[in-house]
Amino acid sequence: MSSLHERTLIRTLHLVLSIPIIGFIYGPVAHIPPAAFFTRFFAVPLTIASGIWLWQKQRLFRWLRRLRQRNGTLSED
Repeated sequence: MSSLHERTLIRTLHLVLSIPIIGFIYGPVAHIPPAAFFTRFFAVPLTIASGIWLWQKQRLFRWLRRLRQRNGTLSED
């Protein structure tokens, strides 16, 4: 998967999972138990994780590369 397709997929996931959060805040989703459960335990954590991934992916890879070089591990496992 190219970086363009990966970024587009993660951005779409991020935006789609933001919709239940908006419904939870402004709509009746908080009063519907299955929808509230999904929003609290799936939509919010995945939205946060995808946002951090989009924001900090390069920094994370750079840090891992430096860590591997420092430890003498050259192969990517």
